[in-house]
Amino acid sequence: MIKIGIVGMGGMGAVHYNNYAQIEGCQVVAVVSHSSLDHKKAKEWGVSAYKDIATMTEQEDIDVIDICTPTFLHKEHVMESLSLGKHVIVEKPIALRKKDAQEMFDRAEKKGLLLFVGQVLQFTKAAEILHEMVKSQKYGKPLDGYFERITACPSWAQGGWLFDKEKSGLLPFDLHIHDLDLMISLFGKPEGYSFTSCRGQDKSYEEHYRFHYSYKGLNIVAEAAWYNADYPFTSRWRVYFEKALLVNDGENLVLYQRERPPYYFDIEEKVKISTGINLPPTGMFYYELSHFIDCIKRGIPSPRIRQEQILAVVEILEEISNDEGN
Repeated sequence: MIKIGIVGMGGMGAVHYNNYAQIEGCQVVAVVSHSSLDHKKAKEWGVSAYKDIATMTEQEDIDVIDICTPTFLHKEHVMESLSLGKHVIVEKPIALRKKDAQEMFDRAEKKGLLLFVGQVLQFTKAAEILHEMVKSQKYGKPLDGYFERITACPSWAQGGWLFDKEKSGLLPFDLHIHDLDLMISLFGKPEGYSFTSCRGQDKSYEEHYRFHYSYKGLNIVAEAAWYNADYPFTSRWRVYFEKALLVNDGENLVLYQRERPPYYFDIEEKVKISTGINLPPTGMFYYELSHFIDCIKRGIPSPRIRQEQILAVVEILEEISNDEGN
């Protein structure tokens, strides 16, 4: 039995707890939070609550620590957990700077421990089918792609940290990171990129981005937004191959070919668990965390969320963040 301690009991901490409860061979035994309300919630869950990681590991038999705290606290909590000899799962983004991310991976390697980053989009059926189509080249080489992730400005974050660039990285690290991670896992690190962005006069952060990534023989355009409007969360993409067009419209995954009827893939998830956040019930967190637990049992790093992939994503987003306004 893999025993888990969760650090942070906000939206994602609760999502992870609810999913672990459905996964065989693991159990959440403790949580860390400074909030008395969170400690009350932990009692309802039937787990022990602590105010710091060190005390939790002293009092509990813990195999892995799951970090679900705000981004600016990730490095501190990851490094402490690794120093205490525990495997770590950390929500995305692992860090806002490549240097910090590299230090975390180096610490894990030095201690002989595993470090996993929660890039959950990789565990959707649509993404898995796209991976197989790119790898097999059944419909030829990919020529062009478009990825979109847009929504109303978030209202769920507590304490205002999400709108502090130094703490969250803002929209690129919150939303676009999912699509960039998928792109890099599929096509590798782009040869070049450019972007445009805009914001209202009363905003201190960019509200909308349009990115252009260039590869040899392939172009990718991506869009991300925190609109100052009640626009529903929308995530969709399409990839054009030499012999077909694969379209994820957010509800269906459809393959279009010449002189053939559209083919609708079965992407219905067998497991759907309520999130309690601004996402409908889904199985992607269940599949993601099941994968990480399996890797821990086998003592191997994730073949789906690779270190070099994560570092490339953070490097590009860091460059984009530094380029803003220049």
